[in-house]
Amino acid sequence: MADDQKKIDEVTGVETTGHVWDDDLEELNKPLPKWWLYIMYATIIWSIGYWILYPAWPLASDYTRGVLGYSQRQIVMDQVEAGKAAQSQFRDAIAKAELGEIPQKDELLEFALAGGAAAFKDNCAPCHGRGAQGFVGYPNLNDDDWIWGGDLEAIHDTIRYGIRNADDDSRQSDMPKFGEEQLLERPQINDVAEYVLSLSGAATDKAAAERGAAVYAEQCAACHGENGKGNAELGAPNLANGIWLYGGDKKDVVESIHTGRGGVMPPWHTRLDDVTLKQLAVYVHSLGGGK
Repeated sequence: MADDQKKIDEVTGVETTGHVWDDDLEELNKPLPKWWLYIMYATIIWSIGYWILYPAWPLASDYTRGVLGYSQRQIVMDQVEAGKAAQSQFRDAIAKAELGEIPQKDELLEFALAGGAAAFKDNCAPCHGRGAQGFVGYPNLNDDDWIWGGDLEAIHDTIRYGIRNADDDSRQSDMPKFGEEQLLERPQINDVAEYVLSLSGAATDKAAAERGAAVYAEQCAACHGENGKGNAELGAPNLANGIWLYGGDKKDVVESIHTGRGGVMPPWHTRLDDVTLKQLAVYVHSLGGGK
């Protein structure tokens, strides 16, 4: 429809543009409300001011700083430093205190538990779980079963140096791969597995367990003890309490004897400061299984 064919719409009273679709659908020539246009103009002016005042435009290797020199990164860094300054009296006290002294001072203990809980969630929870309940191959830290000892000092050393890693002070304990290294034959592994299960009342083959007792005495008792109670100094788990790191089914025990297992924990002293390590030790000790 040509411009000279524009007309006033009978329903709305608004002039049409002259455009028609499907012979009867006409386009109205109705501009935006003034208030809407004013708001749009205001946002354009505001954006120009923002570009001038604040960081806004990316460059090849940097970005425009803005005349105000505002930096959200710097604000966060300042807030972090302010937080550290507020905590400094407690952190300094923990740094100077012996581990055993921290639980004896209420304010220091409260601060250590809060810091330890935060550090645990950031660093330990991916393996041990947010509730420290553990998973197969990752110890439950809530129970009273400690491979390397459950007092504060032992927990602190385990966290600090880790287990079976390349650190010079790492906890080291390598169980022989009785099957892979052909130290025991398959029937002997089956028998000693039955004997180990019998220590916690879980054996199903009494005859095999009796045969396995001799194998255990010869191959396993030196580390795990004659009664299977374990030895924290050697990192030898207690086999008589029904708590299993890699599973307590017959096939799991057989696999442990066959392969020797041997999980690895990193040395946290290379990643965390001494105060945080102390806080972690206090927190883990408080979970319910510390001795």
